[in-house]
Amino acid sequence: MDILTEALGSMRTAHPFSVRTEGRAPWGLRMPPVMGAGFHVVLYGTCWLLPLDRSRGGAVALSPGDVVFLRDGRGHVLADHPDTPPVPAEDCPIDGTPPVGMVTLGGDGARTSLLCGNYHLDQGRPHPLVRQLPELIHLETRHGRHPELAAAVRLLGAELEQPRIGSAGIVPALIDSLLLYILRAWLDTQPPATAAGWAAALGDSAVAPALAAIHGAPATAWTVEALADRSGLSRAAFARRFSTMVGEPPMAYLTRWRMTTAARLLRESDAPLTAVAAQTGYGSEYAFAKAFKREYGQAPGGYRREARAA
Repeated sequence: MDILTEALGSMRTAHPFSVRTEGRAPWGLRMPPVMGAGFHVVLYGTCWLLPLDRSRGGAVALSPGDVVFLRDGRGHVLADHPDTPPVPAEDCPIDGTPPVGMVTLGGDGARTSLLCGNYHLDQGRPHPLVRQLPELIHLETRHGRHPELAAAVRLLGAELEQPRIGSAGIVPALIDSLLLYILRAWLDTQPPATAAGWAAALGDSAVAPALAAIHGAPATAWTVEALADRSGLSRAAFARRFSTMVGEPPMAYLTRWRMTTAARLLRESDAPLTAVAAQTGYGSEYAFAKAFKREYGQAPGGYRREARAA
């Protein structure tokens, strides 16, 4: 069971949105907050990523091949130089055709080319794996770092520079896959000796099998004892270890994943409520509806209608 893919899939509410930004110095772009998570890929040239509140510091210099992931989609500035006044992104018209629009701005100086966008993730109920990520992840792919991520960036750059037959299908798929490459590369940077939380849990010999069991069969009547048997630890030792790494006790996480799975089924399928209840471990539609309303604040049918209308 690929828990990273499952966790991200449970939060996605739509396909990624992306725009290619072509700037020539001097240029600056003020990016508004977005629902979900933001990302930038530097395809050519250099630039700066700056917080909206400059007094807090946090300026990041970006070079070709750099990838930035903003966990909460916070507002920020991209510019050729920290002192360049930015223009609001909403004031810059988007040209071009799908799969990626184009924004062009600035003067006649040095060129920078970026792919900017956001992943539509449900931040109302973020999976704890995503919630534990740093607010900003900056990954460099030069000099042999993160070869798989670097390969994805090169492929994206090639398709955007010279679109060919099939590019309309290739580019969205690469952007969609980029999120997994980013998070996998970040997880790889966490030294085993210092890794904590989900970064440690995904590779832990006791916790990882329990997570895989929950994700692989959420309808099973799991108990702490049954999950502990898979870990090779006593019930108490397993419960402590799981809670420390995952951030909540095993049964609380089981309920979370069942409700997350149910919400995804309601959004993405026409399965009747009895089938959704059975697939998430509830013996009756009534018991399922009661649990779902407790977690989401509304009945499953209302949630489905609201999600379809969005």
